Amino acid sequence: MRSARVEEYLTSLAGALHGPARAKDRMLDEVRDGLTDTAAAYAEAGVPPERAAELAVRDFGTSQDLLPAFQHELTVAQARHTARAAALAVPFAGLCWLLVRMAGRELWQLPSLPHLLATTAIGLAAGTAVLTAASLAATGPLARRLPTPDGLPRTVAWLGTASSVGMALAALLLVVLALVVTHWPLAVAAGALAAVSHAVVAASARACRRCAQVPA
Repeated sequence: MRSARVEEYLTSLAGALHGPARAKDRMLDEVRDGLTDTAAAYAEAGVPPERAAELAVRDFGTSQDLLPAFQHELTVAQARHTARAAALAVPFAGLCWLLVRMAGRELWQLPSLPHLLATTAIGLAAGTAVLTAASLAATGPLARRLPTPDGLPRTVAWLGTASSVGMALAALLLVVLALVVTHWPLAVAAGALAAVSHAVVAASARACRRCAQVPA
């Protein structure tokens, strides 16, 4: 049976935490289960329900006591999420590059500023995405045994941001490129892929920056 005091405690904790929704919900569910079990133990000893809930919350400590450890765990989880999103951007960038090559073979022989800038942007996005994805090793199983470097989530956040910016520039430049190549639908398709990749990585990197700025 849910207690108003327990739910108030969880609401306070939830409002102070930032991170992936699924990981955050799982964490709060575990806290709720622990509080419920503790309150039930007090109730079985004859303590009134509301008082039992109050004692359970007291035993757990204030939400501010739990916040640093919980936020650190969520920040690492968000860094892993951003690294995975960036890893998915690598094949997207490769496909964009292939579509550009197929769309305008003539541009590989003739100077073209949009073509040069688009391929450079794709290369930037792919390179930073690889660096971001490499952080998965530092935020995976090893993170449970070894301390995660304090600056790693922030590094992941900014590398992910750089990757998303590269894909955004590529999307814009590929639209320009579509105006001058023979097979423009391929250039448009490449631009659409770049735009989708940008949206996914940018959202995750923004969340990671927010987590990295929260004191853990």
